[in-house]
Amino acid sequence: MIQEIRIKDLGVISQATLPLGPGFSVVTGETGAGKTMVITALGLLLGRRADAGAVRHGAKQAVADATLVLPASSKVLDRAEEAGALVERYDDEAELIVTRTLSAEGRSRASVGGRAAPVGVLVELGEDLIAIHGQTDQMRLKGAVTQRAALDKFAGAPLGKVLATYKEAFEKWGASSTELAELQAASRERIREAESLQVALEEIDAVDPQPGEDSELKTQSLKLTNVEELRANADAAHEALNSEAFDATSVISLVETAKHALEQVADDDAEIKSLAERLHEIGILAAEVSTDLAAYLADLDAEGPGRLAALEERRGDLNRLIRKYAPDIDEVIAWAEVSRARLTEIQGDDGRIEELRAETEALRTEVETLGEKLSKLRAKAAKDLAARVTAELAALAMPDAKFVLDLEKLTEPTRHGFDAITMLLQPHAGTTPRPLGKGASGGELSRVMLAIEVVLAAVDPVPTFVFDEVDAGVGGKAAVEIGKRLAMLAKHVQVIVVTHLPQVAAYADRHVRVIKSSDAGAAAGAGFTASDVVLLDEAERVRELARMLAGQEDSSTAQAHAEELLGDAQQMVSSLS
Repeated sequence: MIQEIRIKDLGVISQATLPLGPGFSVVTGETGAGKTMVITALGLLLGRRADAGAVRHGAKQAVADATLVLPASSKVLDRAEEAGALVERYDDEAELIVTRTLSAEGRSRASVGGRAAPVGVLVELGEDLIAIHGQTDQMRLKGAVTQRAALDKFAGAPLGKVLATYKEAFEKWGASSTELAELQAASRERIREAESLQVALEEIDAVDPQPGEDSELKTQSLKLTNVEELRANADAAHEALNSEAFDATSVISLVETAKHALEQVADDDAEIKSLAERLHEIGILAAEVSTDLAAYLADLDAEGPGRLAALEERRGDLNRLIRKYAPDIDEVIAWAEVSRARLTEIQGDDGRIEELRAETEALRTEVETLGEKLSKLRAKAAKDLAARVTAELAALAMPDAKFVLDLEKLTEPTRHGFDAITMLLQPHAGTTPRPLGKGASGGELSRVMLAIEVVLAAVDPVPTFVFDEVDAGVGGKAAVEIGKRLAMLAKHVQVIVVTHLPQVAAYADRHVRVIKSSDAGAAAGAGFTASDVVLLDEAERVRELARMLAGQEDSSTAQAHAEELLGDAQQMVSSLS
C-alpha cells in the first residue's frame, strides 16, 4: 500500500504531499490543474521512462518519492534488501521509501530504502506493487498479447506450470529445428568439403612424409651434389694419416715414433711420462679418424649416381605437398591430422542429421501434447472469465452486454502455445460480438477493463490499483455503477482514481483535490502557474462535488445535489463492510 506520495517540481506542481491510505482515494481538480502529474509521479516511481519536459520550468530537477507500507513477509522487501535498501520492519508490517529524481537535462536516478539503485529495480518492485490503468492501457487491452496475458493470469498456477514446461519444450524444439535446417542446408557444401579433404589426404598418404624429412633430404642432396670434391679431400686426409707411398711417413707413424722415444725415459721424469700418455691418446684418436675417413669414402662410393636422382625425386614429392598445404613437412603432417578429424566429423553429419530429425519430431510431439493441455486449460478459464466479466458488466450499467473470449487453434506453435485469443464484446442483445478494438466505445472499453480488473483482483491481486480517467466517455448511471465497483474493489486492495466524474468521486474513502493558481502576469507569459494538493474535509468535499456537478461550488442547489450524491454513495459503501 502507498501511504504517502511526495512530489516536487513536477509539471505545474512545485511541492505537494498526497496523503493516501487503505481503501479508495480519489484525485480531482479542474482541467490543467495537474492531476496527471500524480500519475506521472507514480510512473516515475515504477521505473517508467522519464521525460525531462516534465520537470517544472526553471527547476533543476523533479523529485517523486513514496512511502510504502507492506506486509513483513512481502517478497518485495526481500528484493529491496538485495538491492541494499534499508527497510523499517515492525511486528507485522514494514516501511519502504522509494525515490526517483529527474534532472532538467534528462538524467534520472533512483533510490530504494535510502540507497541508490538501478531504475530497473523500481520496475521489478513495481510489478508486484502497483497496476496503473489509463487511456493508453485501454488501447493495450485491444492487443492480442495483453488479452492472452489477462486470460493466463486468470487461469492461475495450473496453467502457469504447464506454460512454463511448454516454453521449455518449445525452446528445445526451436533449437533442434534450427540446427537440423542448418545441417540440411549446408549438405552440398559439406559434400564438396569432404571430397576436397579426401583427395588431399590421399595425396599426402601416398607420399607418406616423415617428420623433418624435408630438412634431412636437403642436407643429403647438398652432400651428393658435391661428392667429388668431398671424396678428394677426404682421401687426401686419409692418405696423410696413413701414407706409405715413397718416403712419406704417416702422421700415425710419426706420433708412434715420438711416443716410443718418450717412453724410454718416462720412468725418470713424471712430466715426460704425462706427455707420452698424451701422445698415446693422439695416436688412438688419429687411428679412429683414419678409420672413419675410410668408412666415409666407402659410403661415397656406395651412393652411386642414381642415388642423387632418387633423392631429388623424393624432395620434389615433398615440395609439392609443401606448396599446397603448409610451409614445411611437419606442418603438412599436422594439417593432415586436423583435416582427417574434420573429414570424420563431416562424414558423421549424416548420422547427426538422422539423430536431429528424430529428436525434432519427438520434441514437436511434446510441444503439441503440452499445447493441447494449454488449450484445454485456456478454454475452461475463458468460459469462466467470460461469465464473470459479463456479470460485472451487468453491474456496470451494461445489462445486455456479453463478454466473449474466442480461442482459435493455430496450425503452427508459438512460444505461448497454439491459441490465438481474441476478446469480443456484444454491447447489446441481438448484435454480433466484435473484437474490442473494433466497435467498442471509450466508455465501453473503460467498463470492460474495470470489469476484468475486478475479476482478476479476486484471483491474483496487486496491493494497489491506479486508474487515470478510465471513466472517460461514461456518465449518468454508468458512472454511478463504476463508482460502486471501484468501492467494492477497494475493500480488497488500495484503489487510487484520477477522475472528473462526481458520481465516481462520491464513493471514495478520501478525496484529494489538485488546485491550480497563477499570478497576474501568468496570462502574459511573465508570471507563474502552480498547483497545490489538498486533502478535503467533509464540507470541502461537498463543494468540490458541487463544482464537478455544475461548475458552481457556491451554489446551494449544486451543494444540495452534491450532499445527496455523497450521502447515497457513502451509505452504499457502508453496506459493503
